Amino acid sequence: MPLVYKIADTAAEFEAIHRLNYATFVEEIPQHPPNPQRRLVDRFHDENTYAIALDGDTLVGMVAGRAQRPFSLDGKLADLDAHLPPYQRAMEVRLLAVAPERRKASVFARLAGVLGREFRDQGCDLALISGTTRELQLYGHLGFQAFGPRVGGGEAVYQPMWLRLPDYAERIAHLELSASDEAACFLPGPVSVSAAVRAAWGGAPVSHRSPEHLQRVGRVSQRLQALTGCAGALLLPGGGTLANDAIAAQLSRRSGAGLVISNGEFGERLADHARRWRLPHHTLSLPWGQALDRRRLCAELARHRPAWVWAAACETSTGMRNDSPLLRSACAEVGAALCLDAVSALGLQPLDLRGVWLASSVSGKALGSYPGLGLVLHDGPLAPAGDLPAALDLAAMAQAGGVLSTQSSNAVAALEAALARDWPAHWQATQAADVQLRDALQAAGLPPLVQAPEAQPGILTLALPASVDSPRLGQRLARMGCHIAFQSAYLRQRNWVQVCLMGEWRRAAVEVLPALLQRHVRVRPPG
Repeated sequence: MPLVYKIADTAAEFEAIHRLNYATFVEEIPQHPPNPQRRLVDRFHDENTYAIALDGDTLVGMVAGRAQRPFSLDGKLADLDAHLPPYQRAMEVRLLAVAPERRKASVFARLAGVLGREFRDQGCDLALISGTTRELQLYGHLGFQAFGPRVGGGEAVYQPMWLRLPDYAERIAHLELSASDEAACFLPGPVSVSAAVRAAWGGAPVSHRSPEHLQRVGRVSQRLQALTGCAGALLLPGGGTLANDAIAAQLSRRSGAGLVISNGEFGERLADHARRWRLPHHTLSLPWGQALDRRRLCAELARHRPAWVWAAACETSTGMRNDSPLLRSACAEVGAALCLDAVSALGLQPLDLRGVWLASSVSGKALGSYPGLGLVLHDGPLAPAGDLPAALDLAAMAQAGGVLSTQSSNAVAALEAALARDWPAHWQATQAADVQLRDALQAAGLPPLVQAPEAQPGILTLALPASVDSPRLGQRLARMGCHIAFQSAYLRQRNWVQVCLMGEWRRAAVEVLPALLQRHVRVRPPG
């Protein structure tokens, strides 16, 4: 079980802190006299903030901080401020204690990182510590710098040290990322999933004909309808390619030519679907990363008068958010049925599919479950049942309650668990993290390929300098516990990498990723 890092806030956690404090600073380091209760309450306990590491319900690590003067070091060094660099507000780190079996650099780093974030949010920019001489190498590795004479005596000798909090993430980024037993995942898929999703996936399978499964499929469909405003949602055993084939099959039963819009890899794939299905169509091909222009779109629609339009709601390859409301209104003006590839868009931010005839998506990616289910969301009549190959016959699926053939009950259960999240809060957190990443990457000299307002929050594509090989960079970061996208052919061909906020991304990883990329890409910040 991975360790959980947090700020202590319960009576049980504080009691465990007193006992670990005793075990470390009475029994291991004889700094205080023993007592029969075998608990040690710190003299600054009421002013302390504690970052802790939990193994289940067991406390295995802690560190305390406080920003009120006088510090303990004030009593040991009369001229403390004379030894310090310029700062706005300082805090003192004390009582760093980790159970012996858990003592490794990543645990120390993560505890310090959790505490550092807490005090950075309070306006602190300098951390002070009395580092035990037994661990000076570790403190130096974390970025602390020694100052002044050593203090204490006997077996409890300490070295005063300081650390600039804004520099912490950059100095020990690789330790922050490796502090969790789970890798930091910035992939567009597969994504990290929640404990609830893992538990649902690992449950006992049930028959796809059972009432339990049919009811679950119905609930999933209803949740997708509530999330998007679509009239119906169907689950296919497969992925986004199959879902788009199901849409192409529906288009093959409509009269009249269509229009495929492409401004990236996934628009080109839609054009390929249309070609393979021999659908009569024109293609509006824009340069990769170019936004869809209202004037150009309306001119193409007026020129071709298409029966249908097919486009990507989110062009994942570049991080471009195509304007779905524009597409919907423009199609309505000429009577064209709108189809969207929403494979990456669904779940990243609010997506209104009212008036969209067909939209494809998947159970993985931004919905936060495992891959394995293709989704087709619809708002309009489907081709009559029996007209299309059975695996793609959406009307027949709808008539069968959404289950026409064998379907993984575990995949559906996991998707239901993923859909139970607080979506407005999740979208807000993703938006905030996206802004944080974009600002930090821009400052680091690594601006994302597509900028606001056209950028899709949660997808950032980075063009690397010719001196940096994208596969080597991706592999290097993966060895450090940080996974970014680089393996797709279109990314390798252009020497691009991609950072995505899909699934259960980690806040700590978001904070350190820009500095980590800057260090390995070795770009010079602008200005």
